[in-house]
Amino acid sequence: MNLGYIGLGKMGFNMVLRLLEKGYEVFVFNRSEEPTRNISKHGAKPTYSLQSLASAVAAPSLIWLMVPYQAVDSVLGELIPFLNKGDTVIDGGNSPYKESMRRARELEEKGIEFLDVGVSGGPSGARNGACIMVGGKREIFEQYENLFSDLSAEGGYGYIGKSGSGHFVKMIHNGIEYGMMQALAEGFAVMKASHFELDLAKIAGIYNHRSVIESRLVEWLERAFEQYGEDLNEISGSVSQSGEGAWTVEAAKEFGIQVPIIEGSLQFRIESQKKPSYTGKILSALRNQFGGHGVFKK
Repeated sequence: MNLGYIGLGKMGFNMVLRLLEKGYEVFVFNRSEEPTRNISKHGAKPTYSLQSLASAVAAPSLIWLMVPYQAVDSVLGELIPFLNKGDTVIDGGNSPYKESMRRARELEEKGIEFLDVGVSGGPSGARNGACIMVGGKREIFEQYENLFSDLSAEGGYGYIGKSGSGHFVKMIHNGIEYGMMQALAEGFAVMKASHFELDLAKIAGIYNHRSVIESRLVEWLERAFEQYGEDLNEISGSVSQSGEGAWTVEAAKEFGIQVPIIEGSLQFRIESQKKPSYTGKILSALRNQFGGHGVFKK
């Protein structure tokens, strides 16, 4: 099986490496050429224009986009003239679900299939097996199910529903993630402030052995403490947010659902830009651990 792959950031680069290991022929394109040259050393087929990428992939073409959500329409606008009826486009980034619904309708009018695919697990998941949530036509999902199986952790993929649902479920996942991270950060900040002189890395390790809150987040927190020390001196106390938490809050309001935990965690991140704190340091450290986000003090 071969496919085209557009976008070689932290997620895309690692995902292409996994595809190559699984025996796929992958034609790649990236706006900046250095990642394209680097991935070609591992066996990917480099292309340096969207037209050459589209023409290189065997028909019916399958093209995976892994670009920032702000760039999806621009990339599609350039790419679509080189696609044919029966080709399929996958958006594997974090796009707003209503935009994915619109794109599916617009591409269907041109005879092009579209799947919106939420991908969780960060760069390490992209490399070693991700959690994958697929929205779109079921028959198109089934046509490419082996691809999703090969990219995912064991049992870590599935068909979610009609167009938009894959990105919707991933959006909610990220909103939940905000709340879980906030609770961890607040709890450990309280322990740090106590008079017990606690070993926070050790406590994170204990928590992560059959406690109720055992999780990958607690594992990453333990790793962050071991890497940067309990004071997290190198880490910024101001926490960035990439949009999905705000989208979740907006969707909840639209549906009349109260989400005080998620909304509060979002507001904390916004306020942390002017009021950095130790709680913010923990959140930033976690973002660095699972997403490779730059969170160091300037």
